[in-house]
Amino acid sequence: MQLLKKFMKSKALYLAAALLCQLLILIILMSYFSYEFVPVYYFMIVLSVIVAIIVINRDSDSSSKLLWVFIIMALPFFGGILYLLFGGRKIPKALMIQDRQAYSDYKQYALQNMKMIENGPSDDPNFKKMINMAWNNGYFPVYSHVDTKYFFTGKEQFESILEELKKAKEYIFIETYIIDEGKMWDSMLEILEQKVKEGVDVRIVYDDFGSILNVKPEFQETLREKGIKIHSFNPIHPQLAIQMNNRDHRKIIVIDGKTAFTGGSNIADEYINEVERFGYWKDMGIRVRGRAAEPFIISFLQTWNYVSDTNTPYEEFVMPPASYPQYSEKKGYVLPFSDSPTDSNNIGKNVHMNMLAGSTERCWISTPYLILDSEIEAQLILAVNNGVDVRIVVPGIPDKKTVYEVTKANYENLLKKGVRIYEYTPGFIHGKVTLADDKQAFVGTVNMDFRSYYLNYECGIWMYDTECIPDIQKDFEEIFAQSHEVTLQEVKKVNPVVRWSRNILKIFSPLM
Repeated sequence: MQLLKKFMKSKALYLAAALLCQLLILIILMSYFSYEFVPVYYFMIVLSVIVAIIVINRDSDSSSKLLWVFIIMALPFFGGILYLLFGGRKIPKALMIQDRQAYSDYKQYALQNMKMIENGPSDDPNFKKMINMAWNNGYFPVYSHVDTKYFFTGKEQFESILEELKKAKEYIFIETYIIDEGKMWDSMLEILEQKVKEGVDVRIVYDDFGSILNVKPEFQETLREKGIKIHSFNPIHPQLAIQMNNRDHRKIIVIDGKTAFTGGSNIADEYINEVERFGYWKDMGIRVRGRAAEPFIISFLQTWNYVSDTNTPYEEFVMPPASYPQYSEKKGYVLPFSDSPTDSNNIGKNVHMNMLAGSTERCWISTPYLILDSEIEAQLILAVNNGVDVRIVVPGIPDKKTVYEVTKANYENLLKKGVRIYEYTPGFIHGKVTLADDKQAFVGTVNMDFRSYYLNYECGIWMYDTECIPDIQKDFEEIFAQSHEVTLQEVKKVNPVVRWSRNILKIFSPLM
């Protein structure tokens, strides 16, 4: 009810109504002209055939191709236009330029990366495979002697963030999908206001769609009056446009270039369980100290330069290597990365694929959404066939019921092949964490779904043999103890109508 009230008072209602009107007008006009002018009808049919051929031959996941060919065949008159409006991945040119510049700037780390490959663990090919993949997919460097801290809950991470914000001397960068009023935001804002008075450069980027129900129209103006620099990413406009589908799902906080946070938590009270929405909200995160904060600085500024239409040089914020805190006693390697729909590298998906392929004993995964394409599903099954203990934890209480039904549609085939699935019974698990054996771990913003793999801006940290990996294993063991393990028998007992409806929804999963 509270969410409905927010919707009725927000610009989301206006935008939804405007988009619906545009779509209806488009359909009416197309129908009229095709009826009155027969050549228009045949033109639209030919257009749909051409678009179907383009879809089949595009460099994309097979599930998405199948869906769009199905839509075009089912609606030959409208199908081609629908794809051109919603199915492509047209990215604003300015943002693509910023991405290319960011990739170019990462190249300066080439010698460092090659040195890490040479000096890394020579007996583990998975290490070299992962850092080579990250380098070839975006020039992301790997770091050693980095301090890492894993957070078992969003509240634990939030408390650490507040402590680090209070220490800021030069700048604070915050990039998030959601900002909502409440204890979490108010506590952060109080510190940010004080830091601005101390001369600290505070910049915030939030996703316009993610926060559309939360922020007031005067939100940005109010913060700018306080001295905080702020912009929304990809503002939602009442127009039928492909790029409205590309959202900034990253969660990044960088303080003075020396400390960085990422993970599943946005800036809203449910992430720290100050309010209850879907039972207990379980989130996880990671903090790095040292030179591994560099890629997050570059990633944030790449986004900032686009949304603010400026050209902030990275050199002003990236310190000389010798200026970073040294953690020579820390073992292991850290590989921070960001992912973008402006290319076809899909590094977030590739991290999951590499971890599954490189596992020998276990691969444990937590994800709020389990919406798989054929490649990931095949990799999960192959890992099981290789003798790996593959477990996936999903929420016991969903936040999006339609998406949850698609998640459940994936149960049967995975269970048949030996993948173990757990539902987190206390509530909603939102953390995006993967553990491979006792050597590799990933913490970030990447869900196991189409949006994270192909449409959203994402980020995360892959770790190899770092000191926090035992904490991640401990957390998974505690999660399993609190969760219900789904069996094939109970899945088969589900009402056949429900099972069929889930399978139908699964067809449309690339749109979710």
